[in-house]
Amino acid sequence: MAKCILMCAGSYEPLEIEKQDGDYLIAVDGGFRYCLEQSLQPDLVLGDFDSVEPEYLEIIQQVPQEQRITLPVQKDDTDTLAAVKVGLDKGYRSFHIYGALGGPRMEHTLANLQTLLYLKNRGAKGYLLDKDCMVFLIQNETVTLGEKGPAYLSLFAMGGDAKGVTIKNMKYDIEDVVISSDYPVGISNEIIGTEPTISVEDGTLLAILRWM
Repeated sequence: MAKCILMCAGSYEPLEIEKQDGDYLIAVDGGFRYCLEQSLQPDLVLGDFDSVEPEYLEIIQQVPQEQRITLPVQKDDTDTLAAVKVGLDKGYRSFHIYGALGGPRMEHTLANLQTLLYLKNRGAKGYLLDKDCMVFLIQNETVTLGEKGPAYLSLFAMGGDAKGVTIKNMKYDIEDVVISSDYPVGISNEIIGTEPTISVEDGTLLAILRWM
């Protein structure tokens, strides 16, 4: 499945990004610099550009208008959410989002976590990715992680209690339990078997997969 790739302006350590035929890469605001540093050619540059360094702003201004969207500084959508809406309008239903974790402003990280829910509620899948971890949502479904290597998995209830949670083929297996949003019981489970699975009958879990 073709995917929409977002390069955002949060903390980012260079890693291999696979852009295949049919994929669509959006440089989101200051994430344009990361694209340049990795010789990635964005299909679209989007943002309000209020915090972009002058030398990069000059380059952005040279991008053809059909490949550039300048947003107002005062707006309801974050730059990342605006980019997600562009990807959805183009028909993409899988989003790989880089540079969306960490950085000096925690509120942007929290907004990006909510953006995952925005995607999920519209029939799309989103993944926040960095060098050491992947963040995604599990909602009323069963997810099989496949071969991920040694890793920790942490689960948090999002938007209320997650009911009927079952975990198999991990260090701590559970069956048909409730994970509540006010008790962080799902920290640092370990993948020890093949094809670990997580099921949620009713609710949403925020999953953080961190490689050891």
